[in-house]
Amino acid sequence: MVKFPPVLQNITDQIKGLELHGMCLPRDLGGMNCPFLLFLLTSEMLSRADVSVSAHFGFHGGIAMAMLLFSVMEGTTEFDIENLKIKSTRFADAMAEIASGEAWGSMDITEPGAGSDMARLRTKGVQDAEGNWFVTGEKIFITSGHAKYHFVIARTEKQAEEDDAFAGLKGLSMFLVPTYRIDENGRQVNLATFTKLEEKLGHHGSATVTISYDETPALLVGKRGDGFKLMLQLMNNARVSVGFESLGIGEAALRMARAYAEERPSMGKTIDRHEMIADYLDEMQTDLQGIRALAVSSGYHEEMGQKLNMILEFVPPAAEEERRKLEADLRFHQTASRRMTPLLKYLAAEKAVEISRRAIQIHGGYGYSSEYGAEKLLRDAVVLPIYEGTSQIQALMAMKDTLMGILKEPGSFYAKFAQATWTARPVGSNPQRRVARLQVLSCKALQFLMTRLAGKKINAMRRKPVGQWAAFFKDWDPKKDFSLAMLHAERLTRILADVAIAVILLDQARKHPERLELFERYLERAEPRCRFLYAEITTTGARLLSSLAA
Repeated sequence: MVKFPPVLQNITDQIKGLELHGMCLPRDLGGMNCPFLLFLLTSEMLSRADVSVSAHFGFHGGIAMAMLLFSVMEGTTEFDIENLKIKSTRFADAMAEIASGEAWGSMDITEPGAGSDMARLRTKGVQDAEGNWFVTGEKIFITSGHAKYHFVIARTEKQAEEDDAFAGLKGLSMFLVPTYRIDENGRQVNLATFTKLEEKLGHHGSATVTISYDETPALLVGKRGDGFKLMLQLMNNARVSVGFESLGIGEAALRMARAYAEERPSMGKTIDRHEMIADYLDEMQTDLQGIRALAVSSGYHEEMGQKLNMILEFVPPAAEEERRKLEADLRFHQTASRRMTPLLKYLAAEKAVEISRRAIQIHGGYGYSSEYGAEKLLRDAVVLPIYEGTSQIQALMAMKDTLMGILKEPGSFYAKFAQATWTARPVGSNPQRRVARLQVLSCKALQFLMTRLAGKKINAMRRKPVGQWAAFFKDWDPKKDFSLAMLHAERLTRILADVAIAVILLDQARKHPERLELFERYLERAEPRCRFLYAEITTTGARLLSSLAA
C-alpha cells in the first residue's frame, strides 16, 4: 500500500481545496475551462517548489483531459451544438472523481524488457464471448501508479507474418482499467496488484510502482489496434508537460545558485562578481529564457491543434472559404507541435540536469551536502531525460521527421535553404540576418547528412529531376539507411532547437522591443554552439560507423 507522508498529503489537500484538478475540464463537467497552456504554466510553478508534486498534479487533470479527448475521438461524447455544451461523455463519472481530487490516473506502457521498443510489449487484452475485455500482464516504472484509473497499452492481435496488418505496433490497443472499486460497504476491492514500490535516486514524493494485472476487467478505448496512435496523443501532451517540469527545476536551481553566489564572499568580492561564475549564471538564465519561449510556443500549438480539430469535427463553418482557412490553420499548428515537442522535451530535460549540476558547483562543498537542497534538484532532474521517452528517442524522432520531410518534399527544403542563404548574405547587420545564418547552418547539416545516408540511393536520385525524388521515398528504411544521421541525431537536434528558439525570440523582439536584449543574448550563445555542432556532424563518425559495420 502506498501512503503519502503528512507534508505531501497536506500539499495535495490544499491543491484539492483550490479545485485545481479540474482546471482544464469544461464547466459542463465541473471544471474551470482553463486553457491547457495555463495548466502547463501551473505545472512549472509547482515544479519550482517540488517536481514530485507537479508530476502527481499532472496525473489528475492530465488524465481527465485524456479521458475526454479519447471519448471525443471515438465518438462517445455527445454535444449540444446549439449551446456549445457537452450533453454526455463516456468517462464522465471518472472525470468527476478526478476533478474532485478523490482519484487520479496514470498511463501504463513500460514492461520488463520492453521500454522504448513498444513492439515487444507482452501484456494482453482478451475479449470473452459476451464482449467484455480483460487485461493480463505486468507494467513497471508507473508514475503515480497507485492510481484508480489506468490507461493500459496491451496486445490484442497476434503477430503472424511481418506484413500482417496487425503485426508489431499495429496489434496494440488502449484500455482504461480501474485497479480497484469500492463495494457496498465502503471497502476497497482490488482488481490489480501493486507488487513493488521503487526506491529511487530522486522524486521521493512521487510513487513509482510495478502493477500486475490478472484478467482484470478493462474498457477498450477507441478501436482494436488503435493503441499506438492513442498512446502517441497521450505521450505528446506528457512530453510537453515534462518540458515545463524541467523549466521549473532549472528555474529553482538558477535562483538558488544566484542567491548563494550573491552572498558568498571570496577574494574580496561575492562570487557572483567573479567572471566564471557570472558566466555560468548568465548562461543558465539565457538557456532557461530560450527554453521557456520554446515551451510556451509548443504548448500553444498543441492546444490550438486539438481545439481546431474539434471545431472542424463538430461545429464546422458553413462557408467553404472559412472552413479551408481553419483546415490550413489546423495543419499549421499540428505541424508546429510535432516539430517542437521533441525539441522541447530533449533540450529542457538535458538543460535541467546541466543547470542543476552547475548549481551544486556554485555552492561548492555546501552543494554536495543536503543543507541547501541543491543536490535534491539534481537528483530530481536526472530522470527527466529518461521518462516519457528518453532524450535519445526524442533526438531520433526529430531527426527522422526532419529528414523524411526532406525526402517527401525536397523542393520545399531547397527553397527554404535558398531563402535563408539570400537573407544571410553579408549586407548590413540585422537580427533577421543572424537567424538566417543559423538556418543556413542547419540546412547545410541536413544536406550533408542527406548526401551521405545511402550513397547508391542518393546517386540514383541525383540523376533524376528534383520533381521525381519523391518516388524514392518508399524505398527508404530509417532503421537501416540512416546510420550516420542516427549517430549525430542529438547534435542535429540541438541545432534544430537553437534555430527554433532563435526564430521565436526574433518574432517576440519584433512585437516587443524590450525582448531584443534576450534575443541577442541567446544568439551570442547559440551561434558558436551551432558552429561547433556542425563541425562535429561533418567531420566525425566515419571511424565509429566502420567499426560497427565490421
